[in-house]
Amino acid sequence: MLLSGSDIIVKTLIEQGSDVVFGYPGGQILNVYDSLYKYQNEITHVLAAHEQGAAHAADGYARSTGKVGVVISTSGPGATNLVTGIATAYLDSVPMVAICGNVPTTQIGTDSFQEIDITGVTLPITKHNFFVGNVEQLADTIREAYKLAKSGRPGPVLVDVPKDVQIAMCEYEPQAPVEAEKKFAAKDIRINAAAECINNAERPYIYFGGGAIAGNAQEEMLALAEAIDAPIGCSMMGLSGIPTDHPRFLGMQGMHGHYASSMAMHHADVIISLGVRFNDRVTGNRAKFARKAKIVQIDIDGSELSKNIESHYGLRGDVKETLKKLLPLIKKKSQPDWQKQIGEFKEKELAGADNRPGLTPANAIRTVNKHLEKGTVVATDVGQHQMWSAQHLNFKSNRTFASSGGLGTMGYGLGAAIGAAYGSGQRSVLITGDGSFGMCLNELATATTYNVPVVILIMNNGVLGMVRQWQTLFYEKHYSNTVLNRKTDFTALAKAFGAEGERVETVDALDEALGRAFKYQGPYVIDCAIDKDEFVLPMLPPGGSMDDIIVKKGEQ
Repeated sequence: MLLSGSDIIVKTLIEQGSDVVFGYPGGQILNVYDSLYKYQNEITHVLAAHEQGAAHAADGYARSTGKVGVVISTSGPGATNLVTGIATAYLDSVPMVAICGNVPTTQIGTDSFQEIDITGVTLPITKHNFFVGNVEQLADTIREAYKLAKSGRPGPVLVDVPKDVQIAMCEYEPQAPVEAEKKFAAKDIRINAAAECINNAERPYIYFGGGAIAGNAQEEMLALAEAIDAPIGCSMMGLSGIPTDHPRFLGMQGMHGHYASSMAMHHADVIISLGVRFNDRVTGNRAKFARKAKIVQIDIDGSELSKNIESHYGLRGDVKETLKKLLPLIKKKSQPDWQKQIGEFKEKELAGADNRPGLTPANAIRTVNKHLEKGTVVATDVGQHQMWSAQHLNFKSNRTFASSGGLGTMGYGLGAAIGAAYGSGQRSVLITGDGSFGMCLNELATATTYNVPVVILIMNNGVLGMVRQWQTLFYEKHYSNTVLNRKTDFTALAKAFGAEGERVETVDALDEALGRAFKYQGPYVIDCAIDKDEFVLPMLPPGGSMDDIIVKKGEQ
């Protein structure tokens, strides 16, 4: 059939299985928006308040579904407003396709109104990007973008389409949705060597991240843990990968991770790393990291092997497929001495648990847990509230945590929660701070316009809490520009946007407010008062190792 380029874009999105896209119109993408109007019965477009929010919504949709998220913008500032969202997706390996309009090809390079070389701008933060100069290439380019976004290590792909290409006519032939590249296991010789190392382990520790979730490797990972009697820990990106209450799960590891998980990794003699990076938040001082351990690292991205920490056994391959070949080579054994030591780590963690009464951060998150249903996606922004959430949330099912890990994007959360609600088909939750929420609160307009069921818990301490914590510990309490002193009434703000809202100052009031919020058909804001001097603990000091871990105030 003969179609315009803009019709081809929308028809190809539908062809590839996208049921909802997020974006914001403008002059150089208007033809595509005209086509979205034409095909509105086949694909839903959600109008964000800002292109960054649209990108984060596409990200939240992708994290909650495992499908490719799609965001659409115009040229110039519309395209550059996507950059933070694209970078967030890139560093967290989230499959996304961004489609941008641009000035006509005859005006490229002339500094036309709202012209920008968005492919050049985003080259370092995309898996690949395309400038489509010919309408005949358009459908296949979008198909290739989908394939790249979900193949291997997932990530964002950008397609830049000049206006005249959107207008031009071309034959379009529908095709089946593209498949991701075939998954492959690591080489047998490397698997055999890794199996021998694991079989000789006396203190094995399994450490997984977002790659294990993306690769759907949970079943094989748990089978390995049972075979070798190993505890399991994860990076922040691995949260929700297995249920929080699984008996082998010790929780998140690292700078603000659970004590038992971090100490188990520190004392392990073999660390089996599954789809996860050893970044600085995990290792602390790399020279002192896990000095007693041999590291078996399995990752689909070969560039991650030995990038930060030298792996004794680096296996490039899909985590699930590699574990399938590894498991038959593993000798089943129990590790009673190791389990005894793990038990001691757990006891020490429990002894230091924050069980104070009142509306503490821990109690606030525990109260949220009482209201979460299986499948409820919890998004966060970045800061203390993010770490409290990572430490205390109880995850019951896979793909129910959306948070910016690699880039640490304040302002990520509300857009992501909106996208996750569309992706999961049910209510989502945003846990944020007053500082982070100030960066993204314009997306309340989106949430109310579309009546998105999202519960928004603002942990309001009146300061930029995480930065202030560092200033307290390491900068002699020089609170430079971290005390907000804002007069924002978040309850009134919520109602001004068309949402419901209330302020709470006790645990009982929070519990009751959450009960109302989880029944409300639309966005509901809860302004939750938190003391400004609350800390996120445990904590690794800068340049420190697990030997230097701060478990309670006054230890630094």
